[in-house]
Amino acid sequence: MADNGEQACRRVDGGISRVFALFGKRWTGQIVSVLLQRPVHFAELRRAIPGISERMLSDRLTELGAAGLVIREVDEGPPLRVAYRLTEAGAAMEPALKELGRWADTYLTRDDATGSGTGC
Repeated sequence: MADNGEQACRRVDGGISRVFALFGKRWTGQIVSVLLQRPVHFAELRRAIPGISERMLSDRLTELGAAGLVIREVDEGPPLRVAYRLTEAGAAMEPALKELGRWADTYLTRDDATGSGTGC
């Protein structure tokens, strides 16, 4: 029977594995959620996600850009400002993320979701 369990583990859907490799990282979902509303400058994005460091935000935006979900746009200014917006592929995540949010409202307590119960 151990073989059946091992085979089942090997058959995890490749698409699901790729989604969670990206969206399973802390802050990624929150970043996309903010960007679903509108393009946002870096400082605004950082303020919208309490607790995220500049370095982590920059790293996650770079990953989302490499995945083809976010575009970095530079406004030469003055002053020089950088904004981020979702690509078509990034915006296409909206129905799935809204559905996950509804699921969380039904099945997860705030303590489960945030670890502190405080929420936003």
